[in-house]
Amino acid sequence: AMEGGGSARIREGDCAVLKRDEVFKAVSVLRRRKIIFEKQWFYLDNAIGHVYGTTFEVTSGGNLQPKQEVEETTTETKEAGTDNRNIVDDGKSQKLTHDDIKALKDKGIKGQEIVQQLIENSTTFRDKTEFAQDKYIKKKKKKYEAVITIVKPSTRILSTMYYAREPGKISHMRYDTLAQMLTLGNIHAGNKMIVMETCAGLVLGAVMERMGGYGSIIQMYPGGGPVRAATSCFGFPKPFFDNLHEFPLSKVQSLLSGTFTTETLPADPEDNALVEEESNGLTEEKQTSLQETEEEPSPEAAMEINPTEEQDTMDINAEDVEFKENKEKENKENVREKQIKQWERRKKLIEAAALLREKNADGLIVASKFHPTPLLLSLLEFVAPSRPFVVYCQYKEPLLDCYTKLRERGGVINLKLSETWLRNYQVLPDRSHPKLTMSGGGGYLLSGITVILDKGKSDPSNSEALKMEEPSSKRCKLQDLPC
Repeated sequence: AMEGGGSARIREGDCAVLKRDEVFKAVSVLRRRKIIFEKQWFYLDNAIGHVYGTTFEVTSGGNLQPKQEVEETTTETKEAGTDNRNIVDDGKSQKLTHDDIKALKDKGIKGQEIVQQLIENSTTFRDKTEFAQDKYIKKKKKKYEAVITIVKPSTRILSTMYYAREPGKISHMRYDTLAQMLTLGNIHAGNKMIVMETCAGLVLGAVMERMGGYGSIIQMYPGGGPVRAATSCFGFPKPFFDNLHEFPLSKVQSLLSGTFTTETLPADPEDNALVEEESNGLTEEKQTSLQETEEEPSPEAAMEINPTEEQDTMDINAEDVEFKENKEKENKENVREKQIKQWERRKKLIEAAALLREKNADGLIVASKFHPTPLLLSLLEFVAPSRPFVVYCQYKEPLLDCYTKLRERGGVINLKLSETWLRNYQVLPDRSHPKLTMSGGGGYLLSGITVILDKGKSDPSNSEALKMEEPSSKRCKLQDLPC
């Protein structure tokens, strides 16, 4: 089955997803790089140039070969037992030993044939019911037929992968919950979105995919810098990142109160606090040293220009001097590079601040491990009226608290707290039933729509608010509405 990607081809340097049954793994396509997936090792070299969605077989030496479609040969009316009650799992029913199977594998015999031999050498296979036989074949095929499909990454595939492999990294957000968020948040091309997430960049990637490179996104991040591990798995083209901005949560309050400046910025927000302390003191000195180097050559350089009489002694020290010079050169270059990075970061921060100051975002999405109430109350300030917002939380209690606080504050309507319920079914003739491995919970969502907040209600210090204390404030409200 083709999954996404149309007829896109696998290229070197791509981000791809390996799929085997219901197991996914994201990898970068690189030549001569050993990949281990589902107890199989192989190289992706041969996959380059094939269409996404192709199924490969792992042959000897870890090479991938496109799998030829073989129609299932149905064995003439299988002998099958009526029930399994007489079958005892004592481990003696299989005549082939572990070493026999290994020998078959080493000979390069295909998985299909190994499975056939296992069936022939099983003493109990004939007595099993038809269903049990199918199950047996399926299980052995999974073990001995090394088949891998390479698919193009998408929100659905990556969220399924994260939820199965490392749910902790995405706050246990199930894929159907993420789908609900994208719908409730009304995400589409041309939006101006604020995203605050600690889900390894999966939610951000999902929003970017929906917006298709049109519109702008401001990612609010805690700590030193935004985390985008999952975002990079999507393999978005470069232009998608042109309108992606980031802004630190630590600066939100100062931006709202109007005291925000980039001067108070730590010199290098990417580095940890310890480095910040050092660099803060050093920046001025570094800057002055930089200006000096531009204006005049250093004394060592001058020394080299004048030939010295003590040529012999120089030779011994020449290496040392050269080493020192190179070191200094490197240091100066590093300082310069750091400064350029700093300026760029500052520029980006100013741009993001300007975008937020307009207070006209088309939506807000919060999915983090932090308590949602303070986040939401401050971030909603940047959202235009009659726009949707969605908050995800793994537990419902924080969202209940958030719900009551928002009700008290006003400025929102249509508040809903919901949880989606997901059930997988096995659909097979005569044995369709819910799968036994149903997921327990996929998290909770609080969604709503912003409206113009009547300042009178929330801030009684206003003199107008005092005048308006009579309950007949409805008339005033109507006049305030823009036509």
